[in-house]
Amino acid sequence: MRTLRSALAVSSVLLLGLTACSTSGSGTTSPATGTTPAAPATTSTTAAPSGDLAADPTLPKGDGTQTVYLVSKGFQHRFWQAVREGAEQAGEDYGYRVEFVGPENEQAITQQLDQLRTALQQQPAAIGFAALDSGAAGPVLEEIQAADIPVIAFDSGVESDIPLTTVSTDNRAAAAAAAEHMVELVGGTGTVGLVCHDQTSATGQQRCEGFQEYMAENAPEITLLDPQYAGEVGLAANTARALIQANPGMVGIYGSNEASAIGALQGTVESGQDLTVVGFDSGQAQLDAIRSGQEAGAVTQSPVRMGYLTVEAAVRAINDLPLDEVIDSGYAWYDATNIDDPQIAANLYE
Repeated sequence: MRTLRSALAVSSVLLLGLTACSTSGSGTTSPATGTTPAAPATTSTTAAPSGDLAADPTLPKGDGTQTVYLVSKGFQHRFWQAVREGAEQAGEDYGYRVEFVGPENEQAITQQLDQLRTALQQQPAAIGFAALDSGAAGPVLEEIQAADIPVIAFDSGVESDIPLTTVSTDNRAAAAAAAEHMVELVGGTGTVGLVCHDQTSATGQQRCEGFQEYMAENAPEITLLDPQYAGEVGLAANTARALIQANPGMVGIYGSNEASAIGALQGTVESGQDLTVVGFDSGQAQLDAIRSGQEAGAVTQSPVRMGYLTVEAAVRAINDLPLDEVIDSGYAWYDATNIDDPQIAANLYE
């Protein structure tokens, strides 16, 4: 993992988008072998560069006594630690304390709601919230609003107009980029499967739907199977094996986050088939698989940038300054040809 300052400095390579992302709270295991062909030397298209991150000199600075409280989707996973790094750097730059918490895993909705209630009890200057369930937090958010505490959504949106903005990846566009590369890699024909990581978060929905929409509009000769859902490596591996067994002649499979991608690769390897595997996010197992050619490539977010922009948005909200409805934190395609490019590598976590 590159240093924080390095990650901020090269964030301009990432592409702008609209709404949300997630990783798995589960551990990953490296696959043993695989035969996925290497991806062509291409990069993501669409949108404009995001620009380097630095404190906005026009924003008022805090005095170090107020807190921005962030409730994420997880805590120990490297993705969320990278978000935390960016948030803490922004807190330092803008003169705010940053409290960063998250549940034990990304299925622990009740635990996350308890943490959101704890955030309210602390009466911080602002709260950032990355919802595991886009609808479940409504009552707590209403309490936060009644307490006159501004809310900034990050990573995933919520089914509420209480958050003043959402800082996130355009997951739909990023998933479409993954689909575009899949089409190129398999030659525009054949049967492709999807292992999506969840059905409840906006992130999970968009990363599945964006892939489906691109295929429907641009790949008439590809048969896209109905999505299967598995957000843990072992379950995703079992799901991938079942898909491959039920659909002889499959040419590719897509995993919508780190765990589902590694599970899809693991299931492909265990099935003994030669499929193109395309993923999302990073993590050590996925990085190793892409470097070795076992996995064709993946789409990465910029977690450090996401954390930084979330706190920056909170500072704007605290000072009653205007905010865009969505603040895009960016994405980019990476494969064996550019994985070690500093502009890409700074946004990959192990």
